[in-house]
Amino acid sequence: MRVLELFSGLGGWRCALGDRGRVVAAYDVSEAANGTYRLNHGQEARARELATVPPRELLEHGADTWLLSPPCQPFCRMGHHRDLADRRSRAFCHLMDVFREAPPERFVLENVVGFLGSEAHALLSERLRAHGLHQLQLQACPSRFGLPNQRPRVFIVASRKPLQPLPQPGLSPRPLADFLDAVEDERLYLQGDGHLRHHQGLDLVTAQDQRSACFIGGYGRRFVGSGSFLKTARGIRRFSPSEVARLLGLPEGFQFPEALSLEARYRLLGNGLSIPVATWALDHL
Repeated sequence: MRVLELFSGLGGWRCALGDRGRVVAAYDVSEAANGTYRLNHGQEARARELATVPPRELLEHGADTWLLSPPCQPFCRMGHHRDLADRRSRAFCHLMDVFREAPPERFVLENVVGFLGSEAHALLSERLRAHGLHQLQLQACPSRFGLPNQRPRVFIVASRKPLQPLPQPGLSPRPLADFLDAVEDERLYLQGDGHLRHHQGLDLVTAQDQRSACFIGGYGRRFVGSGSFLKTARGIRRFSPSEVARLLGLPEGFQFPEALSLEARYRLLGNGLSIPVATWALDHL
């Protein structure tokens, strides 16, 4: 497969792709994401707003497969549900215009479950049907893949060839202890009483637990609804970026640019893919 990795972020689709093919071009508007992508994958992602990229440029890459994770905020349960009216959907709409003129052979989109039934979903389905692509609508959570993390997502998988749904592994989640750093970062412990008013709403877990809540991009700033917090004998702390990366299934050597702030790292991870689940989605192709 010759892949366009769109909204490339940390390069999660590239990690899931493995030896199935190669990424001929990656696009992301975030400088932080692109610096992390370059550090881990040795390739430059194009720092472009996809809504402004001319169709000719996308087509000149000669890709036969599109892998993409558009912004989920227009469809999130905690968002405003503005769907295609959300400015963050502009790039998706532009890609659908390109798709109408020159569809790829294969296509996989990942997003939150709220994408199903949305106007964006309807637009994508119409484009796929119009060009005769077979499609599957899959839902999966990393907790079925041995990861102690709840991150339900939908995958729209499409191909010129007929598709058949594959079973999910159904593995029991491992304990969180398997994903923790050997040495704790003491700066991650919650200090003072600023968090106390949120204490009842915190999702608290221990190292022996086999679950954690979905980590979102605001984990470094928010308390409630942003992800789990680890309760230890010393107190309560956030999970480190490297711990969250392991829970997403990113490779052990995954790293961030040294100058990247803690909040920026959480933001990138919150927009990331669960690699084992994305790999399973690609298995359908």
